Amino acid sequence: MIKNIIFDFGDIFINLDKQIIFREAEKFGGTMELMPKLHQINNEFEVGAISPQGFVDALQEVYPKASTEEIEKIWNGMLLDFPDYRLEFICNLANENNYRLFLLSNTNAMHIPFLAQRWGKEKYNQFKNCFEKFYLSHEMQLRKPNAEIFEYVLNENGLKAEETFFIDDTKENTDAAEKLGISCWNLQVGKEDIIDLKSKL
Repeated sequence: MIKNIIFDFGDIFINLDKQIIFREAEKFGGTMELMPKLHQINNEFEVGAISPQGFVDALQEVYPKASTEEIEKIWNGMLLDFPDYRLEFICNLANENNYRLFLLSNTNAMHIPFLAQRWGKEKYNQFKNCFEKFYLSHEMQLRKPNAEIFEYVLNENGLKAEETFFIDDTKENTDAAEKLGISCWNLQVGKEDIIDLKSKL
């Protein structure tokens, strides 16, 4: 019986444009050969290994003609809308109080403040308060699909893997969780929506 639900954030609640960082490369003097470096920098940023300023400085190699402001605009440009119906869905689910709800996101110290400012304090807190715990990779210094991040959430909250359901749009992440005995839904972006959750439980 499922008692706990762990949600990813990007492309589960908020829509993303992950390709913007690649589309903008040539415009600002970069090349596709630098993309592996971009992934490495991002992974380090998502576990808090480098500061926001250090991250922007590192991206100067990927976007050599871009200013600091332009780099920040590109990076935050991947964050699209958060449909109201999804906010309503998670608020209703929280109010039903049938499950313990957690958020577990690979994210960074630039995206979260940007979203909080864009949404406004009230909407941001309304969303955050739907969850018992709000786990962000850059604060935990761990990122999915590392098994340690799932084990941390389970252990800190006394959750049993077999009673836990995890939703993520990245198959690598759901595969890692399934190896620990967690039931998963690898949500197909554009074909499925989080509001269909109850049909998956």
